[in-house]
Amino acid sequence: MKFKDYKYERPNYDEVKKLFLDLVNKINEAKTYEEQHGYIMDLNNIRKHIETMSTLASIRNSIDVSDEFYDKEQNYWDEHGPLYTELNSDFYKAIVYSKFKEDIIKDYSEQFYKICEYSLKSFSPEIISDLQEENKLMSQYTKLLASAKINFKGEELNLSGLYKYMLSDDRNERKEASQLYYNYFEEHEDEFDDIYDKLVHIRHNISKKLDFDNFVELGYIRMDRTDYTPEMVVNLRKQILEYIVPLCNKLYEKQASRLNLDKLTYIDENIEFLDGNATIKGDSKYIIENGIKMYNELSKETKEFFDFMLENELMDLETKHNKSAGGYCTYIPDYKAPFIFSNFNGTSEDMDVLTHEAGHAFQLYMSRYIDMQEINFPTLDSCEIHSMSMEFITYPWMDVFFKEDTNKYKFAHLCSAIKFLPYGVVVDEFQHIIYSNPDMSKDERKKVWRDLEKKYLPHRDYEDNKILEKGCWYFKQGHIFKDPFYYIDYVLAQICAFQFLKKMDEDKDKGWEDYLRICKVGGTQSFLEIVKTGNLVSPFKDKCIESIIPSLEDNIIKFENNL
Repeated sequence: MKFKDYKYERPNYDEVKKLFLDLVNKINEAKTYEEQHGYIMDLNNIRKHIETMSTLASIRNSIDVSDEFYDKEQNYWDEHGPLYTELNSDFYKAIVYSKFKEDIIKDYSEQFYKICEYSLKSFSPEIISDLQEENKLMSQYTKLLASAKINFKGEELNLSGLYKYMLSDDRNERKEASQLYYNYFEEHEDEFDDIYDKLVHIRHNISKKLDFDNFVELGYIRMDRTDYTPEMVVNLRKQILEYIVPLCNKLYEKQASRLNLDKLTYIDENIEFLDGNATIKGDSKYIIENGIKMYNELSKETKEFFDFMLENELMDLETKHNKSAGGYCTYIPDYKAPFIFSNFNGTSEDMDVLTHEAGHAFQLYMSRYIDMQEINFPTLDSCEIHSMSMEFITYPWMDVFFKEDTNKYKFAHLCSAIKFLPYGVVVDEFQHIIYSNPDMSKDERKKVWRDLEKKYLPHRDYEDNKILEKGCWYFKQGHIFKDPFYYIDYVLAQICAFQFLKKMDEDKDKGWEDYLRICKVGGTQSFLEIVKTGNLVSPFKDKCIESIIPSLEDNIIKFENNL
């Protein structure tokens, strides 16, 4: 069935609640595990259907935020989502307090049981109104980004559409485009400030109601981080400061030299070559046609997966008016279908989306046998391993897309991945500081951001851009607003993905076996368990980051020598 034919129907909350609580009661009163298991599966079918309806509304709203029907439906889910969360908490209580705990763990995994425990810690009926307000503010942020209409070169563009001009090989053009892009954030500074200020205070209030000191501890529980702590993350950040920041500084110095610039500024950071970055040698149709070739040749599993995505029209890839910014992959449980959303903008980043989001979707496809929605996806730190590693695993096919620009693409892509790590820890440390000090003023928050940039991104030069020099770059980072503490996940996963790059260089078959293995376990394992399953070294382990530097430098030299 094609995505357009997936039927959406708003659930009747009162009817769902009655059925839901009746099954919870039966789970609690079951005399045998066999009986209890049957009721658990019956209830899970209801939960999957609710999740399906919520996901369909969200996807269709993000495809067109001006669609009045799905705008109303998104408002419904913003309002009712916390009420369904409350129902789920009754399910989690039944699981956690079941007298058949060992049987549940055997069937669904220790990780599932821990997620149920964490879900109970992160919810109380007392916070429902706060969660509803949090949802509304996040939707407000999404609309504020999506509603940008900027006139440039005779076109009316949204932020995604304007971004391709910020990568122009004409420095004047990318400067003008960059100024227009960030002017939007300057013009709406008070709105972004106000939304984030309210989100910080709402999240702090939620944490206090749940008996936490602040949102940091609650944030980790919300992210289901069952096997590492903020202290371990602090140590990781120190390693990145010690080993990755100096490597990035060298890369930026060489980049400025290649561009014949006395200094590299914010408008130049994403340009690696004087004659422009690598370009895909065709339009979106060309990308998909060659994507079919790539995934057909990679493995029988990826062929089956990509055919499924195309046949069922489970990708919405091109940017258009009133479409939400960014890209994502999600899962529609009733149809056992991943869905990929993106905004192709005519740059090499279109390839990053095709491989990154397809990495997520492939993992979901390989673990469709898992019926319990909490463990379809792994936790976000783990699932980003699949997406970021797929970007490297597909390197052998980049010549199909980029032709003479292939080594340009690989060089720029790898350098970008390395340079990302310091930025990733800026986002993470920023949130630790903000949520530990929720009563900071809006200007104090901006200063924290700018100070962290100076610490981890010492090369960054904003010239005369006042809004960025002020510390407002974070306005554009949606995770900070919508997914608090979801960012160190990318850092952890990127370090694992670098290990997959090395594996595929050394023994492609063995590397693919390790990758396939972590896809098949879905979310039944924690982050550190998945690291072990994939024969990877934990990013938290001393010397891990230091140990990957030689491989990264060797690949940079290899690609650079073949430019």
